[in-house]
Amino acid sequence: MTQPPQGWGGATGPRDGAGGSDVPVCPRHPDRVSYIRCQRCRRPACPECQRSAAVGVQCVDCLREQAKGERRPVTVLGGRAGADKPYLTMTIIAICVLVWIGEQISPQVFQAVAFAPVLGAIEPWRFITSAFAHSPNQIMHIGFNMFALWIVGSYLEQMMGWARYLAIYLVTAVAGTVAWLLFQPVAWGVPGSNTPLVGASGAVFGLFAAVIVLNRHLGRDSSSMVAIVGINAVIGFIIPNVAWEAHLGGLVAGAIVALALTVARTRRSPVIAWAGILGVLAVVLALAVAKYALSPGAPMLLG
Repeated sequence: MTQPPQGWGGATGPRDGAGGSDVPVCPRHPDRVSYIRCQRCRRPACPECQRSAAVGVQCVDCLREQAKGERRPVTVLGGRAGADKPYLTMTIIAICVLVWIGEQISPQVFQAVAFAPVLGAIEPWRFITSAFAHSPNQIMHIGFNMFALWIVGSYLEQMMGWARYLAIYLVTAVAGTVAWLLFQPVAWGVPGSNTPLVGASGAVFGLFAAVIVLNRHLGRDSSSMVAIVGINAVIGFIIPNVAWEAHLGGLVAGAIVALALTVARTRRSPVIAWAGILGVLAVVLALAVAKYALSPGAPMLLG
């Protein structure tokens, strides 16, 4: 028979008026009489302490004891499992849509979050904020990115767990921006240095690459994703004002991070996964610092 959780005494209170057996009271609330008992420890439980079980009810103390002995559910890649729905993906999409609506209301929103080569060193947060903004004059820009993010993001969030999914999204977003930066002039007054960059495309291409690598590792088909990446790679060279460099940067970073996740799964070591994520981020940031350091006339954060 299961013993009551340690530290709780008897489950009876004062005698009834006829001098019969003790009146059962809730051990957590001794002033409350309860004739309903926990199915696990058999102690009385008042309505506040009752929790529905497969059969009858359990008390909150037994549920807490059970939770201590249970392993937290993990995803197929060993990450901590999240909710049944892709709430993080929906949150990212909601933020992007709200920023785009703000851009329609005021041009200052675009100016505050967009990335530009001459601003990256003195306002480094733009490496991230630009990935949540989109062209205010092209609804297809945000439309395609959010559709793609919903498709691949929902899939990866359930596969990777929310923490690793968020990490790969942010790292590939920064990688896309840095890759584009490497091909741009960086100096005050030089044409192109003030060219703005916005869009979640770098992160989306990073997620594309992650799907391909992880599906291959798990023995799943990715032919359709390979075709999508190929088509969009061609479009990036045909349509003007498309930052193919950001697509390439996100794609490479996403593939490398995904490879680290596969190694972590094979060796059953979460440390390898996070080491890979942080390693890619460190390399990306080092490239950005080197770009500014080697560009004559470039503004420097610490200069």
